[in-house]
Amino acid sequence: MCAMRTNSRDRDFVGTLARSLAVIESFDATTPRLTLTEVAERAGLTRAAARRYLLTLVSLSYAESDGKHFWLTPRVLRLGYAYLSSASLPRLAQPVLEEVGRRTEEVASIAVLEGDEILFLARSAARRVLAAATSVGTRFPAYCTAMGRVLLASRPEAEVEPRLKGAVLKRFTPKTKTGTKELLVEIERVRKQGYAVSDEELEIGLRTIAVPVVDSRGHVGLAMAISLQAGRMSVARMAKDLLPELREGARRLSEML
Repeated sequence: MCAMRTNSRDRDFVGTLARSLAVIESFDATTPRLTLTEVAERAGLTRAAARRYLLTLVSLSYAESDGKHFWLTPRVLRLGYAYLSSASLPRLAQPVLEEVGRRTEEVASIAVLEGDEILFLARSAARRVLAAATSVGTRFPAYCTAMGRVLLASRPEAEVEPRLKGAVLKRFTPKTKTGTKELLVEIERVRKQGYAVSDEELEIGLRTIAVPVVDSRGHVGLAMAISLQAGRMSVARMAKDLLPELREGARRLSEML
């Protein structure tokens, strides 16, 4: 988690709000419970400041504490509800994802790049049990996911290396690529072939293939993917049987953007 960035020269910038959001964003799926010190480090705050923000969140029922650890409550979902209920993108994408999921009998999803992570915006109904549980709002590291690599490959080359060097490259499985150089080679391969595959790099038993979704301005802001159990299909067969359906789904969604 990166420390908060601010622009002190912007008169309209509200530092208190930015710090509050940085505290909330300190928590994620892998670390849902944090100590005061951990929150301070992640949010780039002093312990005293982090304590004030955390206790305010507890007072407003956005967080709870057992005296040592803090964790968020379901009330924080209110912060995203207005977006999810009004945003047109998930609604536009859902029929396309359902069609891709129906034709392949697998799970299809879309995500955007946010910092060093991908954020899931929508997914089709699950027809089979997947190794990794994902839902709208789930975040995963970009460097070891197929959608993340597709989105990184859409960025200028000069931007990708600093992103990787600034990210925490954790080894989730024995197959996870964590070296900056090998990741740059992989992302360049994705850039040339137009799709990415994550072969059990995020979780053993999970394979994902992803393609970019291009909007009307030629900009890649989304990735679309199909995920499945590794034992069901080899990487070669995914490229042969699933990639055409995935590209067609991405094309259909592109026409709406």
